[in-house]
Amino acid sequence: MKKPSYTRTRLVVAVAALCAAAAVLLLLGGQGDMTLSVVGENGEVVAQLPVEEGSRFSVTFKHSVNQSDVREIYEISDGRIFVEACEYAAFGAGVATEIEEGQTLSYTEDGKMLIEGIHREIPRLCYMVGRKNDHFLEFEGRRLNITDLYGEIGTLTFTLTH
Repeated sequence: MKKPSYTRTRLVVAVAALCAAAAVLLLLGGQGDMTLSVVGENGEVVAQLPVEEGSRFSVTFKHSVNQSDVREIYEISDGRIFVEACEYAAFGAGVATEIEEGQTLSYTEDGKMLIEGIHREIPRLCYMVGRKNDHFLEFEGRRLNITDLYGEIGTLTFTLTH
């Protein structure tokens, strides 16, 4: 029986070391990976987005009473969803009428009010969607019409999985 050569043994050891290093990198790198899922009442997954710590997304919709656009901006922080800012054009039910400590109010170029610095955890993020007004999910320059994707009237829940 022929003995393996010194070069061949070194090659096998080098390949094994590379495989071990790759496995460690995959395990460590995968710890921060999260998925933001939009799920309908029927359990159907409407959208899934790969997110990481610091990722931001927004949901835009027409206010049901004053019919102006509302844009709510969220951030993934400490593995949870926080509302960070809200942009709207007119007052109505459910929009802020006062600025709380640590928050700022400014105006966008098109005259909308922008409240920033909210940083409030949203343990259960849900939106009621219907056929009258569309809801849009914006993430990394993409805009998804989640009302059309869901295709029915009901509640969409945003969940974060690690």
